Amino acid sequence: MPKNRIIPVVLLKNGRVVQSKQFKRHQILGTPTVIVGRMSNWFSDELIYIDITRDNNYDLNRDDLNFNNSNDFYTILNDLSKKCFMPLTSGGGIKNIKDIEKRLNSGADKVCINSEVIKNPKFLSEAAKIFGTQCIVVSIDSKMIEGSYYVFTDFGKINSNFSTNQVAKMVESEGAGEILINSIDNDGMGNGYDFNLIDSVYSNVNIPVIAMGGVGNWDHFEDCITKFENISVAASNIFQYTENSVYNAHLYLNDKNINVRPPTISTIIKTGEE
Repeated sequence: MPKNRIIPVVLLKNGRVVQSKQFKRHQILGTPTVIVGRMSNWFSDELIYIDITRDNNYDLNRDDLNFNNSNDFYTILNDLSKKCFMPLTSGGGIKNIKDIEKRLNSGADKVCINSEVIKNPKFLSEAAKIFGTQCIVVSIDSKMIEGSYYVFTDFGKINSNFSTNQVAKMVESEGAGEILINSIDNDGMGNGYDFNLIDSVYSNVNIPVIAMGGVGNWDHFEDCITKFENISVAASNIFQYTENSVYNAHLYLNDKNINVRPPTISTIIKTGEE
């Protein structure tokens, strides 16, 4: 049986990695190349890298740092890909085929598309036809409104008025290779995954599902994988605050006999610096 993947998610805003809380508050954590270098040292299964910048400004305003200070997203992505020794998915702001091409040419292995698939579902089918379904991850940001789950677009600001399971079925039919289902309500709260939300997608599609939103300890990974056998689990904040976090997650889950890859860590410390 294939191993369940444990996938760190790195959020980039204005050239810095940030912690997110319910898509509203963003706390700066550090510089992207250093953080991605750590994830590689800790042998992450994969990495999802999502740009949530809203004003197209990526300048760190720091010229004393010993790596390139760039005001261009694709230069940053290219620098990251050189430090990333694992499959890399790039998302955020993808609106057309050219955006996908530029990300793949800058070192990404897959892309993660969000708002545009709601606005233009045929863009998704076109992308899948050109690049293959294995290259296309669709991110669904969902929030509960009056007891039902709805998909939100534009950084979680606009209610699409489409139900979450309706969108999940649609993106599968249009060629998505995977779905990343993210709970806006649970984002950054540390209180665990929203299983009802996950089930609204997991039980209605036949493509891989990645769960995200709410992880506060390793138990939450265990609970999710135990409940949804063939699922991948993702998180952002929990991987940023402790040394060797990815290793420790795998160690914990292996000790619980959860079907994940054994823990591994690099003996060569790569900090992301030249």
